[in-house]
Amino acid sequence: MKHSIRAFGAAAIFGASMALATTAAMADWPEHPINLIVPFPAGGGTDTFARPLAQQLGTQLGQSVVVDNKGGAGGTVGAGVAAKAKPDGYTFFMGGAHHAVAPSLYKNLNYDIQKDFVPVALLAQPPQVVVINKNKLPVNTLQEFIEYARARPGDINFGTAGKGSTHHLAGELFALQNGIKLVDVPYQGAGPMLSALIGGQVDLAFDGLGSSAGHIRSGTIKPLAVAAKERSPSFPDVPTAAEAGVPNYEVSTWYALWAPAGTPKPIVDKMIAEVTKALNAPKVKEIWANNGSVTPNLTGEKFGEFVNSEIGRWGKVVKDSGVTLD
Repeated sequence: MKHSIRAFGAAAIFGASMALATTAAMADWPEHPINLIVPFPAGGGTDTFARPLAQQLGTQLGQSVVVDNKGGAGGTVGAGVAAKAKPDGYTFFMGGAHHAVAPSLYKNLNYDIQKDFVPVALLAQPPQVVVINKNKLPVNTLQEFIEYARARPGDINFGTAGKGSTHHLAGELFALQNGIKLVDVPYQGAGPMLSALIGGQVDLAFDGLGSSAGHIRSGTIKPLAVAAKERSPSFPDVPTAAEAGVPNYEVSTWYALWAPAGTPKPIVDKMIAEVTKALNAPKVKEIWANNGSVTPNLTGEKFGEFVNSEIGRWGKVVKDSGVTLD
């Protein structure tokens, strides 16, 4: 009996020691650089927000936050890598609306966005914008484009960040609503897609304003409308789709932060606090505004509920548009 008591006491002391050691380790977090997996190539919409956020978080935390671009398959390759990462607080995942679309399109995903990740925070919500190569399409308004496309069914193509991406579905939805036929051309992310649009390999794109903003300002691509209820304060001269004659076309994209499931709650809670602080830093707010995004205030479980609702919303868009992946 005494041996049992001693064994129990030793186990209890060991367990308490381990708990104290874990608590101490989390109190010192982060002790080395943090890896931020971005599941698209550099230069796209996710990158537009990931890099300034990573820089600001690094300043706050006193450790580098390193952006790790792992593109492929509409953002699902990087998501799969992040889902299998060690949940020690040194890997986070920056995905977005694409990852609410994927469950409706991909039959054999090697991750579950709802089960394999812990929701941290919604980071940015820029609207989609219809942008064209002005040298390929001789139009100046959204209505002119619709009339031009109706007269040329199947002759006009639009670039996407991959099959099943929000760019793809936004284009399919626009074509469906306006009775036109467009051909989608998938790329490995918004960066390569925009390069193709600027270079004239595609005619137009339905892009997130964040990744298109700089190119619109430089005049290399031409915006026809933002798919939002109100004009973007950053581009007050660009009409909304409704103002341009397409009243029911409202599509926004969003970017967000997750941690691999199993990441200690104190670390997740600390990251939520740091992200909230970062998003309210004057420099970050300025960058967000310049890229047409509001600064969201949605974290933790509430953000998780938002993701669940988005999975349902995009599932209906996939069904209604008839988009399939071969």
